[in-house]
Amino acid sequence: MEKFKTIHSQFVPLAIEHVDTDQIIPARFLKATDRLGFGENLFRDWRYYSNGKPIEGFVLNDTQYSGQILVAGQNFGCGSSREHAAWAIADAGFRVVISSFFADIFKNNALNNGLLPVQVSEKFLKKIFLLGNQATLTIDLEKQTVQIDATGETTHFDINPYKKTCLINGFDDIDFLLSLKDKIAAYETARR
Repeated sequence: MEKFKTIHSQFVPLAIEHVDTDQIIPARFLKATDRLGFGENLFRDWRYYSNGKPIEGFVLNDTQYSGQILVAGQNFGCGSSREHAAWAIADAGFRVVISSFFADIFKNNALNNGLLPVQVSEKFLKKIFLLGNQATLTIDLEKQTVQIDATGETTHFDINPYKKTCLINGFDDIDFLLSLKDKIAAYETARR
């Protein structure tokens, strides 16, 4: 996985609540087992008509919005436990998803795949949604903060310390264990 550095970016506002994983990546696209290629079908049924023509007005089709941060309404990632939802969001170029609430399984799948789910208060989320289309946010994983750059207003977010270490170092669970192999070997040698 790519190491997570501080993200300073514009954002894409998806002001929809209760976004389930079948809307994030519809089940008919779950035929592959590697992580690549899912981004083109992210929110497929909201982004495109059945003939493949982009739906005007859907935020991901609006060129005035871009960036590495997806800002979504409350209860993001509910529904089935498909890991492909995190894959699709990451493959579309997002490194962070901000919401006021995440479904637990989605949150864990995101963290396991290098995508940072940042949970903020409803009040702070509303402030983000009121920003203009060129506004930027700064996500500092080390400090666990989100900053609205235009105003300097900052809020703190929680993250599992183990997952934070993995994201900062670009580790998945196996990489983390491999990073400890010298310590593991020393421990085993000392216990013989």
